[in-house]
Amino acid sequence: MSTHARPLAEWLSAASDAELATLFAARRVRPDAGWQDFFDAAEALLDTASVTRVLPALTHSEAADLLAAATSDDARVSGPSADTLRALALLRPDGSPFPPVSAAVAERTVPEPVDAVEPRTADEAATAHAAERAFTTVSALADILLLARDRPFALLAGGTISAGEKRMLSDAGMAPESIDALIAIVTDAALVVQVDRQLRITTAAEAWLRSSVGDRWSTLVRGFRDSLPRGVRTERGGWSPAASWPLAQPWDAAWPERSSALLQRARLLGLLTDDDGETAWATALRNGGDIDASALTALLPAEVDRIFLQNDLSAISPGPLAPALDVRLRTLATRESAAQASTYRFTPESIAHALVLGETEQTILEFLESLSLTGIPQPLRYLVTQTAQRHGLVRVSVEPGTGRTRIDSSDQHLIEAMSVDQGLRALALTREGASLSTRVGRDTVYWALTDARYPATLVDEAGTAITGERHPAPPAPAPTTPDYGPLLQALRSHEGPDADAAWLDRELDAAVRARAVLRVSVGMPDGSTRDLVLEATGLGGGRLRGRDRAADVERTLPVSSIRAATIIEQ
Repeated sequence: MSTHARPLAEWLSAASDAELATLFAARRVRPDAGWQDFFDAAEALLDTASVTRVLPALTHSEAADLLAAATSDDARVSGPSADTLRALALLRPDGSPFPPVSAAVAERTVPEPVDAVEPRTADEAATAHAAERAFTTVSALADILLLARDRPFALLAGGTISAGEKRMLSDAGMAPESIDALIAIVTDAALVVQVDRQLRITTAAEAWLRSSVGDRWSTLVRGFRDSLPRGVRTERGGWSPAASWPLAQPWDAAWPERSSALLQRARLLGLLTDDDGETAWATALRNGGDIDASALTALLPAEVDRIFLQNDLSAISPGPLAPALDVRLRTLATRESAAQASTYRFTPESIAHALVLGETEQTILEFLESLSLTGIPQPLRYLVTQTAQRHGLVRVSVEPGTGRTRIDSSDQHLIEAMSVDQGLRALALTREGASLSTRVGRDTVYWALTDARYPATLVDEAGTAITGERHPAPPAPAPTTPDYGPLLQALRSHEGPDADAAWLDRELDAAVRARAVLRVSVGMPDGSTRDLVLEATGLGGGRLRGRDRAADVERTLPVSSIRAATIIEQ
């Protein structure tokens, strides 16, 4: 049993529940830890493995100060580092490290810090290039979210997207080496969330997709800034100069890779240039100022709100299309190329997809009329009309009496085709008069028919069409923190008014279990104190039993008479 645990136990006992919860979370304590009292907690926190786990989280200054105090006689940590290290239960109240902490860091080193000079301001050409890159990043992330909205990305066990998904994104025109960084950016901004080993967009992403470029960028930068680790964040709410990032957490073996990834995200967002110069709009953010996209957007091409519709069922945007218009247009058409002048193509499948999402022939034509500089070409109008007329020929509903899924259509050729379609074999469709029936759920049947390109529509019991939403967006997840309430309650319940007596009981119990030799000070009836050296053999009934080495006899001492006990040999 560590003799250093008692002062820490007393500090833990005096701390508030909020302080303890913060400490336990930082030290990665399990909420179901089997601690009986604060002495158990202190011993566990001073365990070498526990101390080693928390060291990678220390910033450069904290690590340097702790190492200096651990390797110097009578050294103390002071200033901001002392407050943090004390809150992590690594320092005594006087600022000196606990001996187990000193032992854990004694052989470590801390590299010399990078001079905290103001970053070099990027020149005009580099700034323009950074703005262009930020615009490209925002556009690429919109593409990622739209793809994930239609079909969530599969995730590996480690939380990264699979190689197949990366190939799909690469085929869509994204640089393979940037895909992980792009996913991290939208994750930090809470635009995507992991659900059942899938990466899905959130409800916040739906609003983000329809925002202006400036608002989109601001949301991404806010998420990036708020998710920065302690090592690079400043008290003002900004971040330290980028040149210092590689050394920000010197005892974290994974930090070099992590800091490199953070720098890559900063470049993708246009905060840093290729040679790590700082853009004008990043300076205020680094110093803790508000996010202002005006300087960035002033360098971007102007958005347009009109397009050219062609007779070959294509559309050309003469410039970056306003995001809200682009998102809606891409529910009607497939984008074939992405640049300042983008092209889109209308197909029966793309129009059918829009109808599934709730569009109608009228709303589609009205939208295209408001968007087109040249009116709606006859081939496109015909495509929309014909697709809308076919849409709904197949109705998918639930039989009220049996709960089975029912498929109806006014076109019996379609019913016959579905009944023999090998691609629908998994649905186990059975013929019931002029309809088809299955035990498979209604939504599953509907999307299977849609994927097989049948003009299916969901309908309720009254026959009213229901808009299909294949992957409804979940809300952004709330931050989750461990619930240490039961653990704190258990620790508080074992607090006693006499900490000295509680500590003595633990010392005696540990000595008996270790068959240790104790020097005990015993209070005598006349008020004097006598020291005895005992080999502890038992403890029970309020009495300590042990062999007196000097007299070579067994002694039994009332614990209440023992003033102090020190282990001198194990």
